[in-house]
Amino acid sequence: MTAEEARRHLRYSTWASRRLLDAVLALPAEQRARDLGTSHKGVMETLGHILMADRAWLHRVLGTAAEPSSEPIEVEWPRIQRGWEEWAASITDADLPRVIEFKDLRGNPHRSAICDIVMHVVNHGTLHRGQVMAMMRQLGAAPPPTDLIFFYREQLREQANA
Repeated sequence: MTAEEARRHLRYSTWASRRLLDAVLALPAEQRARDLGTSHKGVMETLGHILMADRAWLHRVLGTAAEPSSEPIEVEWPRIQRGWEEWAASITDADLPRVIEFKDLRGNPHRSAICDIVMHVVNHGTLHRGQVMAMMRQLGAAPPPTDLIFFYREQLREQANA
């Protein structure tokens, strides 16, 4: 993985999460709050789980403490995503294999390479966005396309129009 690939994958994750969050926020409040019996209960709880992980991992790579926020998800998540993009803008290829030490949410110590953390953050978001999309379909709503190829195509269109 190169630093540019890390930046691109993190931009994809931000793009997909923002599209999905916008679609979810357009649902009636009752549907957003409904317990659908999934591992994270429902739509908003699953999005909140992605946000929580994005926040925790960002603070781990920054070496700072992750404090829970009382901000609504539509405020905090874009702020965390900007944090990821700002961090990614500063990394080089040489930073990616660097191993950092951190504690998980239970206090257990771990070590991971920066490149592995980036791929985990992107993959984790993709997994749970897919769950939210399935929940939206159960609720009778059409989720937005968030497949990686759609992001790549949009990037090509933007480059062609620049």
